[in-house]
Amino acid sequence: MLRDRRGAAAVEFALIMPILLLLVFGIISYGYMLSFRQAISQAAAEGARAAAVAQRDADQQPDALAAMNEALESYGVTCAGGVLSRDGGGVGTCAVSIATCAGEAASVRCVTVTIDYNYADNPLLPVPGVGIVLPDNLRYSAVARVS
Repeated sequence: MLRDRRGAAAVEFALIMPILLLLVFGIISYGYMLSFRQAISQAAAEGARAAAVAQRDADQQPDALAAMNEALESYGVTCAGGVLSRDGGGVGTCAVSIATCAGEAASVRCVTVTIDYNYADNPLLPVPGVGIVLPDNLRYSAVARVS
């Protein structure tokens, strides 16, 4: 009887291991994406806040970009010239625009900070087969009054 069962555990392990690895790497990849999603949201909010508290109008856009880059630096992502980049390649767009606030007097201006990361083509942790459950784009905007 024992002779017939020799190697059964190895065969069962070989059948289950790919599924188990996919599950573990999927959990890690999804968790990392959620963390990055929060970082992008925080970067947009920090950029809008930095522009709102800038001392001079000329400092609003540079201060917003600096705050965004500081919030995203731990992920190796930077924003310059409207392009979001990582490892030297473009991975999305970023914008800081200052305009009249909707529904307000013409003298009231708002800054809008928008970050759009193409996650489908540039995942932080590429795991084959896991991209099906991850979003294609991570897009966040934040608005603050500047005057």
